[in-house]
Amino acid sequence: MGAEYRTVKQELRANLVERLRSGRPSLPGIVGLDDTVVPEVERAVLAGHDFVLLGERGQGKTRLMRTLVGLLDEWTPVITGSELNEHPMHPITRASQRLTAELGDALPIEWLHRSARYAEKLATPDTSIGDLIGDVDPTKLAAGRTLGDPDTVHYGLLPRANRGLFGINELPDLAERIQVGLFNVLEERDIQIRGYHLRLPLDLLVIASANPEDYTNRGRIITPLKDRFGAEIRTHYPLTADADVALVAQEAELVAEVPMHVLRVIAALTHELRDSTSIDQRSGVSARFSVSAAEAVSAAALRRGALTGENAPVARIGDLEPVLSSLLGKLEFEMGEEGREAEIVQHLLRRATVAVFRQLVRGLDLSGFTDRFAVVVADPGRDERPDAPTVDAVVETGALVPAQRLLDQVGTIRGLAAVLTAVGIDEDSVTAGQVAAAIEFVLEGLYLGKRLSKDTTGGPAGMTIYGS
Repeated sequence: MGAEYRTVKQELRANLVERLRSGRPSLPGIVGLDDTVVPEVERAVLAGHDFVLLGERGQGKTRLMRTLVGLLDEWTPVITGSELNEHPMHPITRASQRLTAELGDALPIEWLHRSARYAEKLATPDTSIGDLIGDVDPTKLAAGRTLGDPDTVHYGLLPRANRGLFGINELPDLAERIQVGLFNVLEERDIQIRGYHLRLPLDLLVIASANPEDYTNRGRIITPLKDRFGAEIRTHYPLTADADVALVAQEAELVAEVPMHVLRVIAALTHELRDSTSIDQRSGVSARFSVSAAEAVSAAALRRGALTGENAPVARIGDLEPVLSSLLGKLEFEMGEEGREAEIVQHLLRRATVAVFRQLVRGLDLSGFTDRFAVVVADPGRDERPDAPTVDAVVETGALVPAQRLLDQVGTIRGLAAVLTAVGIDEDSVTAGQVAAAIEFVLEGLYLGKRLSKDTTGGPAGMTIYGS
């Protein structure tokens, strides 16, 4: 057969040990939790514990649960037709045991990929024991089987996750009487259905997630059930802006290029929101906020390209403020801040932009940018040369201003190359959109540093005018 029987927890333990010894990441794709949450999860898996992930929304709890599937064997044999994915060397239902006894080595098997060995249930108040554990199937009774026949049972999600992992999201939302039904599954590994006592030694790892506020707002995990989980692991948001940037770069589906400095501003804004007293921190600021913001600014750039004919549009810092209004629904504000939501977020965006600007361009000579606004020949007649140029003391940009138009207004700027390097743009493959994004970032930083003025106009065009 080419495969030996191991329980799910033995598989996970052996494969995790192999990864740790080889130096490969045990949970690839989990960002910002390497030194905190991941070691705790590793210890729980090595100990063979079912566990609860406890943390605010958007901290990657579900992602972590699903990533654990990668620690299972890639393929495992199962009895063909088995509802519970039974291993041919360890049948647990009466029907499979009969079939194994009759056919012996001729027992038909198939190979199940690890991706099919994960089941998940969002706990809701209307979830029933039948959904999780199982119930009597009336169609089997109608087919002539007797009520006392165990084969009349229709198995729920938990038994069907046999030989795999089962995740329960928002466990406290599960009614307490339903939580009681999980006692035997987690401890004795058997199930009880309407008077049937089925000694099914289920082989699975159970992982649950919960938000701390659920213990008081919507429900709680009852104490006997908490006691049956081997570990309770607290998750958290990424602790650094770099981790947030890495998370956004991994998760966001960008439809246009978003430069690294814009991603850093989004990450810094997210951290400002998480530290703000105006935001309800009990609810938290989900990582989905950062991801959605990055996707929104990329969409704004794509829209500009579609409307102006610009090829390869690149998101700019000015694209961020207009899209924030559509993201306010992801935030919970403290009482007393009603009507000020947009103002609060815009203020924090300015703080985030200043912080990233100072971090990236610290020590650079930006006089070439400020000198651009000091060169004005308002009356060419005062110059002896009749062809003396007239240079506007303003630069106009906005949602529908293509990159080349912005560059044409600015002209040649001393120190631009150093700025491009500072914001992470490769001069050898630079595009007009990338240069325009870097210039607009510097102009906004100079404005926030009170070295330039800025005026904005309303309307769909959303014009921004920088001047001296």
